[in-house]
Amino acid sequence: MLVLDRIAKRYGPVTAVRNVTLQVRRGECLGLLGPNGAGKSTTIGMMVGWIKPDSGTVLLDGSPPDRTETRRLLGVAPQALSLYEELTARENLRFFGQLYDLRGEPLRERMAWCLKLAGLEDRADDRVQTYSGGMKRRLNIAVALIHQPKLLLLDEPTVGVDPQSRNHIFDWIEQLQSQGMTIVYTTHYMEEAQRLCDRVAIIDHGELLAIDPVPELLARHGGLSVIVGQIEHVPADMDLPGAVTDAGWRLEAAEPFESLTQLTHRGVRFRSVQIAGPDLETVFLKLTGRGLRD
Repeated sequence: MLVLDRIAKRYGPVTAVRNVTLQVRRGECLGLLGPNGAGKSTTIGMMVGWIKPDSGTVLLDGSPPDRTETRRLLGVAPQALSLYEELTARENLRFFGQLYDLRGEPLRERMAWCLKLAGLEDRADDRVQTYSGGMKRRLNIAVALIHQPKLLLLDEPTVGVDPQSRNHIFDWIEQLQSQGMTIVYTTHYMEEAQRLCDRVAIIDHGELLAIDPVPELLARHGGLSVIVGQIEHVPADMDLPGAVTDAGWRLEAAEPFESLTQLTHRGVRFRSVQIAGPDLETVFLKLTGRGLRD
């Protein structure tokens, strides 16, 4: 659906993106993650045709994304809200629909569909400036969908929204994908990418560091699971693995359940045990580092 082949972009002496190659498969949700200044925004700009790469190619459904006919295949909901706040939701949808040559009954049907999907039917004729942050985010996505794009790019779609709107957006994305829409999803919230995305691409310093389904990323880069617990009894002749502190017992293990089973068979008794497996945030920090980014 979307192909990036060795794209690169420089701003003077600074190389923002270095030979990034990836494919967004038709019907998948691809997460695009990266720290601040990693080159993610420049990559997105080249994906949608806002920025021309210095080298390499970008193809959307086989054509460059800066062509008018190709842009009709693309819907973009940017992090900076792309709405006219002095207009109503219905007026915003009508305006953006008309930009794509929608008129008459087809436009009215699409407007009604978008308003229902966004949960804004009861507030459709109120000015956007009276909306909550969550309502504006939902309308921002609805505007991107008015022309029935084949690929939807969502840039930080849940920034500053309440839990109800956040979960509505999640359900919405899952519904769209179940209907065959291709989605590129950027976020700083790891749990969102882990829930929604078929694959996750991690970019830093302008380079693609990894791209895989989340389980494969965890297996390759997540490291060991951590077992923590409270010990009730240890046999006198046993050297207990791990570390025991005032806070309790801690052990890193590749196979935590097997390790616990072996210890139990050897006579160790536990008052309580918890297992924390690696998650996407663990992978992200391992690949990109823990230093602050501004």
